[in-house]
Amino acid sequence: MPKIDPAKFKKVSVSLPFGIGSAEWEADPTERRAAWSLYVELVTRIAVQPLEIDEGLLREALTSLYSLFGITREVLKQAGPDVGASRESVGGIAIAVLNNGLRPILAKWHPLLQTWEAQRPPHLSPKEHERNWSEEANLRDELEALRRDLEQYANALAIIAGVKE
Repeated sequence: MPKIDPAKFKKVSVSLPFGIGSAEWEADPTERRAAWSLYVELVTRIAVQPLEIDEGLLREALTSLYSLFGITREVLKQAGPDVGASRESVGGIAIAVLNNGLRPILAKWHPLLQTWEAQRPPHLSPKEHERNWSEEANLRDELEALRRDLEQYANALAIIAGVKE
């Protein structure tokens, strides 16, 4: 007996971060698959995992966030135009998250961190050097705020994909 997809053309309503608001529409199977792919990529990265003070490198966190641009582009290209670019579509939401959420943080912090990294003395590890940066706490605070917003985005993707109510 074939498996019945209960979420096929299911009406979804999601709340979104970054000033995007909320959206409601009937997600088709193509959108659901794209949402699933984006969800898996998002929840398996530092993007939605807390970065504790004594854990990880800020550079690695920014690099992981930056990789979401290429991943999102690839998922949307593979899914094709059926994922849409309108505000109430997986494609539109994903593009808005990149442009309204990730891009401003990365545009601000990437060059600042890069300038600091270039000043690292050879006797200090990258971790020690980051800890000495006067902006480390500010970047960590902004990454935590971004993490909460990306968690909301991940929850929306899960709802669209049909894995969460």
